[in-house]
Amino acid sequence: MKKLLHFLERLEQNKIYYRLNRIRDSILIEIAVPGERWEVEFFEDEHIEVERFKSDGNLYDGSVLEKLLEDFSD
Repeated sequence: MKKLLHFLERLEQNKIYYRLNRIRDSILIEIAVPGERWEVEFFEDEHIEVERFKSDGNLYDGSVLEKLLEDFSD
């Protein structure tokens, strides 16, 4: 719990936007920074998992939305 609270303090000190959520047996912190998104999970057994998503720098217009929905629909 100490590590989690310390990490949240650091995010706030650096004015980094985050959201908290509970998933599986962990506290999930979703973090948004320019060009990236991080998912940081703090588990009860004190291990931490980090997943980092980086933008490829490409921007798309609204026409891509239909394709994205098709690709990820049942």
